[in-house]
Amino acid sequence: MKQTLKILVVDDNEVDRMAVRDALTKAGVQMELFEVSDGNDAFSALSTTAYDCVFFDYRLPDQHGLTFIQQLRSLKIKVPSVVLTAQGDEQIAVQLIKAGATDYLSKSKISPEMLAQVLRSAIRIYWAETQAALVNQQLRESHEQLIRKNQELQRQQQQIQMQNFKLLEVSQLKSHFLATMSHELRTPMNAIIGFSQILFRSKFGQLTHQQADMVERILNNGKHLLMLVNEVLDFSKLEAGRLDLKAEIFDVSKVINLTVGEMRSLADAKNLSLLVQTDLQNTLVFNDPVRIKQILINLLSNAIKFTESGEIWVEVKELPASRVTIVVRDTGIGIAPRDFKRIFEAFRQVDQTITRKYPGTGLGLAIIDSLVRMMGGKIFLESKLGIGSMFKIELPRQIRLFTEAADAPAIQLDGDEIYRSAKNPHNSSSQTR
Repeated sequence: MKQTLKILVVDDNEVDRMAVRDALTKAGVQMELFEVSDGNDAFSALSTTAYDCVFFDYRLPDQHGLTFIQQLRSLKIKVPSVVLTAQGDEQIAVQLIKAGATDYLSKSKISPEMLAQVLRSAIRIYWAETQAALVNQQLRESHEQLIRKNQELQRQQQQIQMQNFKLLEVSQLKSHFLATMSHELRTPMNAIIGFSQILFRSKFGQLTHQQADMVERILNNGKHLLMLVNEVLDFSKLEAGRLDLKAEIFDVSKVINLTVGEMRSLADAKNLSLLVQTDLQNTLVFNDPVRIKQILINLLSNAIKFTESGEIWVEVKELPASRVTIVVRDTGIGIAPRDFKRIFEAFRQVDQTITRKYPGTGLGLAIIDSLVRMMGGKIFLESKLGIGSMFKIELPRQIRLFTEAADAPAIQLDGDEIYRSAKNPHNSSSQTR
């Protein structure tokens, strides 16, 4: 032991104290040795000085060794303690160790080697116990801290759940409000459109050029407003899961040509070329013709809206695995790559300002995306700023309605079988952008 140790010897027998002193000296222990003869003096010394080890007789004149150990613990005095016992008192020494003593040594076995060994062992045991107690304390504190954090996380989780419930309730109320308002607005809008059309009939009198122009503006704006209202109504139904596809067998090329014909006047008004190319060996499909038309109208409306000059192409092609694709290309303003994902979000437009050049609800592409998913299809987007955009819709030739029985009979279409299945199309579809 290289460091100087402070050692306290507690024994009323001066000869025994001398024996301890001599043995430690001969063992070469560098120390400051202090001696007292009873327990009271020992506690006075221990309360004012930090000792590295205490050797004490288990039979002190003023108290028993067990009492001495208990008082050390009650006063929270921590120090390595070695009990010096008489011959045959090993059992008592064991009890003292159980009470808190570090080690014991029979006075008859005191020797330089033995005493030095006991001293080193007592100090090591004490420091090991101290470190273990410190680690245990840290573990307890960590455990308590984890419990507090866990409680805080549970509290936050409950708050998040409550917020989610509130958000869900608000979303449901919003969807219900949109559906209700859209439905209520359709009635007067249909009346405005209907009466505007009646005014054009000759049996109600010939309109002047100025009157006809005003009635035509009312009619066109009424139709436009009704289209916006229908978009909101469709979106609210899609969001609430209450929009069902009404599938039937129809000629997809006819639906596309009729739809393009309806939209051609809008393209002509901007001097845009609107071209259609159909390349299908079999033009019959099993799908919802109204929703197919809605998808194409939304795509063409966007293409015409965002194209100032040039051309718009509509292509319908055959794909492997009994699929068809509808492609709408334009030479419009294009879309930045960072906006590819955002434009499919509801109410989202690239320009969100109220002074934006291109009006609209921002629901068109969101509705298209939802309808394509319902049909078990995919939608692809390619675009470059200033060059144009390409939206490609891939759809199965026959959609699967999950409300139909899985074992329903197949429908034969010119050699192509269209199967009805109870499989949910949302689970079998994917989207690529």
